[in-house]
Amino acid sequence: GVGKTSLGESVARALGRKFARMSLGGIRDEADIRGFRRTYVGAQPGRIVRALKEAGTKNPVIMLDEIDKIGADWRGDPSSALLEVLDPAQNTTFRDHYLEVDLDLSEVLFIPTANVSETIPAPLLDRMELIRLDGYTEQEKLGIARDHLLPRQISQAGLTEAELQVSDDAVLRVVTDHTREAGVRNLERELGRIARKVATRIATGALETPVVVGSDQIREYLGKPKFDNEVEERTAVPGVATGLAVTGAGGDVLFVEAATGGADGSLTLTGQLGDVMKESAQIALSYVRSHAERLGINPEATAKGFHIHVPEGAVPKDGPSAGVTMTTAMVSLLTGRPVRSAVGMTGEVTLQGLVLPIGGVKQKVLAAHRMGLTEVILPRRNEKDLDDVPESVRKAMTFHLASRVDDVLAAALEPRTAETGEAA
Repeated sequence: GVGKTSLGESVARALGRKFARMSLGGIRDEADIRGFRRTYVGAQPGRIVRALKEAGTKNPVIMLDEIDKIGADWRGDPSSALLEVLDPAQNTTFRDHYLEVDLDLSEVLFIPTANVSETIPAPLLDRMELIRLDGYTEQEKLGIARDHLLPRQISQAGLTEAELQVSDDAVLRVVTDHTREAGVRNLERELGRIARKVATRIATGALETPVVVGSDQIREYLGKPKFDNEVEERTAVPGVATGLAVTGAGGDVLFVEAATGGADGSLTLTGQLGDVMKESAQIALSYVRSHAERLGINPEATAKGFHIHVPEGAVPKDGPSAGVTMTTAMVSLLTGRPVRSAVGMTGEVTLQGLVLPIGGVKQKVLAAHRMGLTEVILPRRNEKDLDDVPESVRKAMTFHLASRVDDVLAAALEPRTAETGEAA
């Protein structure tokens, strides 16, 4: 929903070339790429040749949509057939099984798109230059809605812009309370609902034009908010830390909850955690136990059993970047010092307490900004990645760069008081 397909069309238009689009989602047959041999009934050329035929030129822009969703079965692996297509050193003599003549694809500009790069085979990914389109900020979404989405939805509802106006505050209310996404697909859907309801009421005589929809009327048209900002209430008690993660829909905020329980020395993990994330929890616990005195924790308290849970329980999670969040949650629990509600954090942690760099900094920072967090703790070696974050977001947030876990705890935990000293 961030406009990958639209961007491909814009590239073709800017270059003055023809544009053709191929959807690769669900393709499982290698012959879809290379063509079917003419010995078969109903044989036809592959999609590459058909796209060239549709374009009518030898140098079109061809978009390979959803390349991360190609399948493979007994009929062959289409991603392997694409290796030759996308390799400039080999695609000068591409041979389609139906045509049986060499085709020169070297002048074709291929633009593949994907939601996640992890599912693309490594040899195929190696033949592509990776350009990440990260999520939009709230102000960018407001601009897109005002200039493109609202006029289109108002027109489709049979109204004119003079008959229906939606205030900027109302659009921002929709963005924050009714959508949570990297792009603007759901935003357009919700704006469309408002336009259709207004059109219905005008047609039935319940409303008179012009209609101006303000932020106070959003609940009337869209119902109760779908999303709440629960960071402050979730982190009000010790043992809960706010982490940052990357998903297929952009960045997201996740909470790590720690509690004591179970047999002494045990570690229970829940929340559909992957192997890497489970190891991060083990590393966090080992670090806390081995550095208990320096952290101001009674060593006997660390001998208890621990339970770490990462909501939501139905969503699978993996990766090493929750290491500092798990460590902070455990230290918060054992010292009785709550985590500051305005702080989100990310980073991999080692047994020696080093904070290692992670990926997806821009998506994570945008997610933190979207959730109302004003401070983010990042590994010091990720400082260079802050250049990718929009300047408006950088100005609105404070970044703490950490080399060691001590730096993270100093920025994340509430100051020690007499009560928390007794709890430790």
